[in-house]
Amino acid sequence: MPTIFTRIINREIPAYIVGEDDRHIAFLDINPLVPGHTLVVPKQEIDYLFDLNEQAYTELQLFGKKVAEGLKKAIPCIKIGVAVVGLEVPHCHIHLIPMNSMDDMNFSRPKLNPSPEQLKSVADAIGQEIAL
Repeated sequence: MPTIFTRIINREIPAYIVGEDDRHIAFLDINPLVPGHTLVVPKQEIDYLFDLNEQAYTELQLFGKKVAEGLKKAIPCIKIGVAVVGLEVPHCHIHLIPMNSMDDMNFSRPKLNPSPEQLKSVADAIGQEIAL
């Protein structure tokens, strides 16, 4: 059965996509830690980041860097934090999280519940800043 990320990639379920190329996609986390919390995902369905071959791993990181650069321009923050957790969805992904404090990367705190309008506005702002 395809993962939820594969279903997003295949456009079977909606997402707030901020960037995409032929091998990767980036979209907002719908229950973010902070506004702009973005997931960077390879289109190839592989569970564990370090199971990607060297080329796929490098390309994913470079795609994530482009997304992070656009994210930082769109969302006021000091830095973009990076996390790889990978326990909640069996499809490797990178979390890009706008940070103004260390607590912004605390995955155990309550998540935000933004409206669809808020998510669309943030996704549009980030998408306009990403140079792919």
